[in-house]
Amino acid sequence: MLILTQRHIGRIMDEVGVDALLTELISRLGDKFVEVHKGVAELSPARGAFEREGPAPGVIEWMPHRERNDSTTIKVVSYTPSNVDDHGLPTITACVARFDDRTGRTTVVADGAALTALRTGAASALASRALAHPDSRTVGLIGCGAQAVTQLHALSLVFPIDTVLAWDVDPAHLASFGRRAGFTGLAVTAASPDEVARSADILVTATSVGIGAGPVFPDAALREHLHVNAVGSDIVGKVELPRTLVDRALVCPDHPEQAAREGESQVLDPRRLGPSLSEICADPGIVADARHGQTIFDSTGIALEDHVALDLFVEWAAQLGVGTEVDFSDEPTDVLNPYAVGAAAVPVARSVR
Repeated sequence: MLILTQRHIGRIMDEVGVDALLTELISRLGDKFVEVHKGVAELSPARGAFEREGPAPGVIEWMPHRERNDSTTIKVVSYTPSNVDDHGLPTITACVARFDDRTGRTTVVADGAALTALRTGAASALASRALAHPDSRTVGLIGCGAQAVTQLHALSLVFPIDTVLAWDVDPAHLASFGRRAGFTGLAVTAASPDEVARSADILVTATSVGIGAGPVFPDAALREHLHVNAVGSDIVGKVELPRTLVDRALVCPDHPEQAAREGESQVLDPRRLGPSLSEICADPGIVADARHGQTIFDSTGIALEDHVALDLFVEWAAQLGVGTEVDFSDEPTDVLNPYAVGAAAVPVARSVR
């Protein structure tokens, strides 16, 4: 079994370069969504979750994806908004495991924090390339946590961005965002939520707003061609966007069933839901005219994206010799005896009274 820790993931990013990695991930993810549309690959099932209440509210979710006769990938991800202040940990932590589809044996276990951020940014880039105005140059970000870094990075790889406006309810997060995203070469200007939303060609919302506390910006004087990547809605009752905007815009989900349950689409009449990400990746022409109007990518995150991201990192780990190989489950001396493993494989005398 291959183990990829956070340090291993970081070394791969350093060796390969984050531009090259994310560019390749965007390409591979686009190809995979096309396969889903063509029926060559399957869309992941909707995720399951435990919602936590009390002193540390949040969600622990499990997200499976299966490639028949090859492998199954399962991510367990935790969303805990209090982590940063209370424990110095990321809001989103995750572990990704892969299993051989024929034997069920565990083949890979990887830290999933960076993979989650990268694949979420890649999905937004794909959706934006199909739905945003082709001359989009101004990106607005509401929410400047870890997800915002890869969101801006991914957009900078597919659009000629020259202006970045940002807002966060936490002054420290807002103040540090320019430094954290500085590798993109883009300067970040702090602005109020309404100014960010009014000025943006592409708007990203990636917040920890509470249930019932949204929207995170007003529906006032928005650009006619505004495209929104709504990333933060991942719990029933949590929404980031004004209902009036959702009602009039073209809303395209990554996973229709999941988005209708816990994304921005949960407030939308199902008959108004637009084509899915797999559909617009396979045939961007079906939304070409919509690029001149207001559009929303309802990004709830799916295990298919984690599967593709893990593929990429496992391949680079092999090329670079990165990771730790362990004998997680040795072959037992007797497959019918659960005690015939390790030291227990040697018979031990036992006294009987």
